Amino acid sequence: MSTRNTASAAPSDFRSRSVPTGLVNALPQDMHPVLRRVLAARQVSPAELHPALGLLLPVGELPGVGPAAERLVAARTRGEGVLIIGDFDADGATATALTLTCLRAFGFRDPGFLVPDRFTLGYGLSPGIADLAKAREPALLLTVDNGITSFEGVRRARDLGMEVIITDHHLAGSELPATGLIVNPNLTDSCFGSPALCGVGVAFYLMAETGRRLAELGLVSAALARETVTGCLDLVALGTVADLVALDFNNRILVTEGLRRIRAGRTRPGIDALFRVAGKSPGSARSSDLGFAIAPRLNAAGRLTDMTLGIECLLAADEGTARGHAAQLDALNRERRTLQDRMQGEAQVLLADLSEAAFVSGGACCIFDERWHPGIVGLVASRIREITGEPAIAFARCTEPGMLRGSARSVEGINVRDLIANALANVPALAVRYGGHAMAAGLTLPESALAAFKRALADELKRVRDPLGAPGIVWTDGGLLPDQLHLEFAELLAAAGPWGQAFPEPLFDNIFRLAEQRVVGETHLKLQVQHLDGGPLIEAMAFRRPPLAASQNSPLRLVYRLDVNHYRERRTAQLVVEHLDWV
Repeated sequence: MSTRNTASAAPSDFRSRSVPTGLVNALPQDMHPVLRRVLAARQVSPAELHPALGLLLPVGELPGVGPAAERLVAARTRGEGVLIIGDFDADGATATALTLTCLRAFGFRDPGFLVPDRFTLGYGLSPGIADLAKAREPALLLTVDNGITSFEGVRRARDLGMEVIITDHHLAGSELPATGLIVNPNLTDSCFGSPALCGVGVAFYLMAETGRRLAELGLVSAALARETVTGCLDLVALGTVADLVALDFNNRILVTEGLRRIRAGRTRPGIDALFRVAGKSPGSARSSDLGFAIAPRLNAAGRLTDMTLGIECLLAADEGTARGHAAQLDALNRERRTLQDRMQGEAQVLLADLSEAAFVSGGACCIFDERWHPGIVGLVASRIREITGEPAIAFARCTEPGMLRGSARSVEGINVRDLIANALANVPALAVRYGGHAMAAGLTLPESALAAFKRALADELKRVRDPLGAPGIVWTDGGLLPDQLHLEFAELLAAAGPWGQAFPEPLFDNIFRLAEQRVVGETHLKLQVQHLDGGPLIEAMAFRRPPLAASQNSPLRLVYRLDVNHYRERRTAQLVVEHLDWV
């Protein structure tokens, strides 16, 4: 059964998405009229209706990919050791697994990987990680999903005699690390058509270019190079959805092709095992499964212990090993949920008394609790964002004395990485580490500077908020008719994806009559409702929502997604309620 977003009380401002008439008319006339409306509202052109690998942006256009691939080819011909420096989230884990899979297949000499412990070494290629890497005696370090702000780490690696290739997608500052080998779609002079490419997407492009050059030299066959890289599209799909990057057309191609492989039974044992342990069928995989069922289990390792377990699951060569790793990840995920529920409950208490525990001004919300686990603060920030509809940062203590580690989550229209960068620029002599992208970012700062940072953040948000207008707007795709609330149309909408960040799943708005309600799973509300204009009863799920103080036949305004509910062998249409209100 689906277990997704919380149904909240309806905000004051619902608006229907603008639907460009020209795009509607350009889409095929035999397409379902609601689907035409939905796709036109997301600026989908006829050329983007059928994502395929042949439509990907050319590999050679990605900034830095040529010199980086050339250096890797040199490492392969010289027999040099290559060590991958990964990251402790799902994007970093999938990028690490993809790169290691390709390097092994391409004949590199015993490539390895190293992932920093987030609790002791922190994020990215730090001097400490460089010291650990040196013990492995590689000639070349290859970062994935990190490195663009690793100034000290790159210097330390070079001092120790190691070269560094950086592959990253996080936003670059005015200064770059001291290496001439950087692959990143978000360099300041980049003209690459998909700045939303995530860490595993960047790794995919680099491995494709490396494989092509090795094949030209006759070091591998062209078929092996091609099949190895395309065989990793399941990893690319998982990391892209998990990292909440915008699903522009290029990313939709990558996710679509990866999901096709998973559905066709051509995924790796580790991803298959994660689907099974989550109670999901790989044969009907959707982007929502990757984001809400698979990624949290993978991320649990990096949040609570060490992402090495997650990477080993993705690299498992046989079903038995993969099932064992997936079971461990599932257990960690249950532990993570328990810890998360406690911390989110505490966050809601703190939100109720902001004058003492937090700071909210101009919509910015920063919360710190010394009892919190630093691996879970990102999920707490996500929950605060859900409650307030505003950007949020949750802080916890880290292992460095006197330092706090914060994780930020944003809302559409506000680039939280830039928000943090500009706020920090207005706090004199504050030395911090930060990085991220539009919707998620992280930072480490002294506890003594928290109050000043909060004030600067609120000022910066007010500055960018003014031209954006009021917060709390919910955009919908209008209403559905009673005869459209059925399984076939729900499946048609699902097939039109993949849906995700900046390419939102259709959200509809109608008035229904309440026929029945009951609590399921202790915290979720299952409703039976009927469209105000008639039609059959349909099930609606409002997750994490208490019972309604309403009598039978009371009118309710529901903002909902029309979903396909899989329960045992049965498939039915179901409304997943995002917002509800009395009429």
